[in-house]
Amino acid sequence: MDIKAFIEIFADQFEDACADDFTPETIYREVEGWTSLVALSVLAMIDEEFDVQLKGEEMKKATTIQQLFDLIQSKLD
Repeated sequence: MDIKAFIEIFADQFEDACADDFTPETIYREVEGWTSLVALSVLAMIDEEFDVQLKGEEMKKATTIQQLFDLIQSKLD
């Protein structure tokens, strides 16, 4: 999966967002609508799509969508 596809499924976790609202440089915790429930949805999506289980602390270390994607990729190698 590339970053563009990741952004699309990431955006799906938000109620009123579209993938065009996000870039790899987007600081996802600053996006309107980011809540703890969305964070849990993102973690569940990562588990389902990539079979990667991230801990909340790992997710907090990633600031941008690109960093989160890179973290997931590092666990797939």
